[in-house]
Amino acid sequence: MALAVVGGGRRCGKSRYALALASAHGPRLGFVATFVPSDEEGQQKVDQARRERGPSFITTEEPVDVPTVLQARAPLFDAIVVDDLTAWVSNLAITGRSDAEIEAEAERLIQIAESGPAEIVIVTSDVDFGFPVDSPDSFRFRRLAGFINRRMAESATRVYWMVFGIPNRIR
Repeated sequence: MALAVVGGGRRCGKSRYALALASAHGPRLGFVATFVPSDEEGQQKVDQARRERGPSFITTEEPVDVPTVLQARAPLFDAIVVDDLTAWVSNLAITGRSDAEIEAEAERLIQIAESGPAEIVIVTSDVDFGFPVDSPDSFRFRRLAGFINRRMAESATRVYWMVFGIPNRIR
């Protein structure tokens, strides 16, 4: 089907808009959650997101093997939201994968999204607006996430940039 990307900064409405985009494709809706809460605040964020999605979206929690989940679940849905790409990149890095392995997984995700039967809506955060953190791990993450964000956007049929809750279509 097609790949759409919704990006922007924190708390700008990316997820809400991605859910609306997916909902326009039909009633069979999937959601792949990549965020792994590590504290009470993180768990509250997950619980709030579940309430906002409601029962319309069937949720699969998968922090690492998103391409395989998409390949298996896409035939069951009209649209699937993957939230969030930057958390997924971080999860892959934490598992000890090399940059080349992470980039290859991103290409695999793109290929599956482009060739599958469901509309795939990717939510991602920009990682370069703000002050860079100088640690090698932070630099590696920002570089990988920036590259993968670019590859997703290049491959997408539609790209949206959220600013203060307002979607701006780039492509």
